[in-house]
Amino acid sequence: MSRVSILCRLSATALVSAGLVATGALTSASQAQVPREDQQCFSPATVVDPHEEHGSSAARGGFGPDHREISAQEQRAIEVRTQKKLEAQGQSPADASASFVGADVPVYVHVMRSKTGAGDVTDTQIADQIAVLNATFGGQESSTAAVTGLTFTLAGVDRFNNDQWHKDRQSTTYRAATRQGGANALNIWLVDFSYLGIATFPWDYARNPSIDGIRVNYTSLPGGSATNYDLGETATHEAGHWLGLYHTFQGGCTSTNDEVSDTPAQSSASSGCPEGRDSCSLPGTDPIHNYMDYSYDSCYTEFSLGQSDRMAQMWAAYRA
Repeated sequence: MSRVSILCRLSATALVSAGLVATGALTSASQAQVPREDQQCFSPATVVDPHEEHGSSAARGGFGPDHREISAQEQRAIEVRTQKKLEAQGQSPADASASFVGADVPVYVHVMRSKTGAGDVTDTQIADQIAVLNATFGGQESSTAAVTGLTFTLAGVDRFNNDQWHKDRQSTTYRAATRQGGANALNIWLVDFSYLGIATFPWDYARNPSIDGIRVNYTSLPGGSATNYDLGETATHEAGHWLGLYHTFQGGCTSTNDEVSDTPAQSSASSGCPEGRDSCSLPGTDPIHNYMDYSYDSCYTEFSLGQSDRMAQMWAAYRA
């Protein structure tokens, strides 16, 4: 899910007064408060963005949908646009895959605590989360998993004490105020909300770079308290979206499905770890071990080779 309309922005003066702008290294703003200008912004708890996905009761862990809705028409348009961008760059799919290997993603982690410090995570948990990203994208959890060649490096951590931001309210504002890096930088905001995670897609970056990244429930980090979702693989799932992957059940039981040929078509999301589940009459059982299904963290083991190729093309087209 992404917010594709910036309804308001903090002025530079407001950012300075809030302690959110600093020269040089990333700084901690542990006592940052919402500036007065922000009172005119919408709260996502009360205002519905028409570009967001709503209404799915079959979300991962029952926590809610994790990206904006993509219609079949838009899905087709995205594929055409991506191929045109790659052609304009003179890149074949093989070229894109080659450039993906060895690419390094700087990761900025923003810990959105309450005024009393609720929602904090340790530096060890953050380091462990980066390790999980490297393990999952490195194909280390299954002998059949794709080795994408992508690596993740922690580039900075900051912490904010703000009740509204902690609960993911005024999210357009806080992301615009705190996001670091360019299109290739993964920003992770750790919040306490009624989702496991929410991601933006790479093709939306040019339209709204200030909100690009993933929001992750802080309880889902390694050692967290989210039952069945406490191994850090929510961030892997959301990073998959950030790199251009759909859910394995995108489009349902269709030949197009998630635009990846080696993930069997799937009519609906899985829950838990239902071995042998087959929700679609097309060939293959449901890919319940794939990071882009809605299975338990302990059930997740792999990206497919086709997904790795797709991420490479999306990286070349939108993030490199």
